[in-house]
Amino acid sequence: MHKFKNRFPFIVLALLLLSSLAGPALAACIDPAAAAVNWRRCYLDGRDLKGAVLTDAMLREATFMRSDLSGADLTGSDAYRAKFFSAKLTQTHLDRARLIEADFTNADLTGATLAGADLRNAKLVGVKLVGANLNGALIGGADLRNADLSGATWADGIKVCGPGSIGQCH
Repeated sequence: MHKFKNRFPFIVLALLLLSSLAGPALAACIDPAAAAVNWRRCYLDGRDLKGAVLTDAMLREATFMRSDLSGADLTGSDAYRAKFFSAKLTQTHLDRARLIEADFTNADLTGATLAGADLRNAKLVGVKLVGANLNGALIGGADLRNADLSGATWADGIKVCGPGSIGQCH
């Protein structure tokens, strides 16, 4: 017991040092838009992010309600469970993005590219996907109720949805 008592301050100091090195990086919600930015769980509602480069960004559970991401590049970003309610994402690049369970309710994705994106179980209710590219996208379990898919390239990369394709590609 006596040997342990003499070493106790050193053990505590070593454990504190190790825990600070091993801890996860915290999101810096005030960081400017940039490639690989960590905006995990950040509230970015109503932001003007037109043309922002957010490639490989950590956007898990972040909210972009009514934000303007027109022409932004989110290629390879991780937006698992992110919220894009009524956001403007026209001509936005979401290629290979991880969008599992993301919520795009009433968002405008006109002309967006989602090639190879993972949209499994995403909420795409009332979304405007006119002329969007879904080639190679994973869409299993995605909710496409009232989504406008007119002119969109479907996930198989072959089919182009006809005019009036609401909720499904035909």
